[in-house]
Amino acid sequence: MSDVPPADRPAHIAIIMDGNGRWAQARGLPRIEGHRRGVESVRVVSETCTELGIEAVTLYCLSSENWKRPQAELDFLMQLLEQYLVEERKTILDQGLKLQVIGRRDRLPPGVIAEMEKTLELSKDNSGTKLVLAIDYGGRDEITRAVRLISQDLADGKISQSQITEELVSSRLYTAGLPEIDLMIRTGGDLRVSNFLLWQLSYAELWVTEKCWPDFSRDEFLKAIREFANRQRRFGGLNVNE
Repeated sequence: MSDVPPADRPAHIAIIMDGNGRWAQARGLPRIEGHRRGVESVRVVSETCTELGIEAVTLYCLSSENWKRPQAELDFLMQLLEQYLVEERKTILDQGLKLQVIGRRDRLPPGVIAEMEKTLELSKDNSGTKLVLAIDYGGRDEITRAVRLISQDLADGKISQSQITEELVSSRLYTAGLPEIDLMIRTGGDLRVSNFLLWQLSYAELWVTEKCWPDFSRDEFLKAIREFANRQRRFGGLNVNE
């Protein structure tokens, strides 16, 4: 991608992988087939991030609201997640990816937790792209959790009220230690953030495609990165020419 210098590429990309069910239904297939095909797009994204030297990519795998879906679909999603953690382990290690997981774990099946912990441990010293999976994740829940942690520190006398800053809040979020999100991509055409990384998306550039996640290709991914590189990011200020 010689037309976009490394300095102009996003350091951290977040992706809402939407449209799996719609993709399948449009082809007369069960919704679960859309989720199955979506795994291929995850591989494309992780490989491209490795190639381009992207520091981190966060994928919205399962929201805290997704538990409202039919039990059969949820069971398949858990099975698919466990399968991904096993079958993609070699690819993760070969590419030097460092797996991270954000979100709750108390509602996940033991098998998923076991495979997750194994892949986390095996990849913990890798220095490549951080592959962050948001599983049973909700932005409001994350912020509420951070408030509880800070409140407890305040009650225990570990911090004073004057020490509560944006930096302190950020340090209590699941994404502590990761770079700020530069680019948020949503597939499937919907124009909303769906309770995803509400704090972290404050100054992210948003890019939406009508393509459903199983059709999200390398070319589409590069298109988003190129458009990001051509945008003027003001962060609330003005350009020198304005």
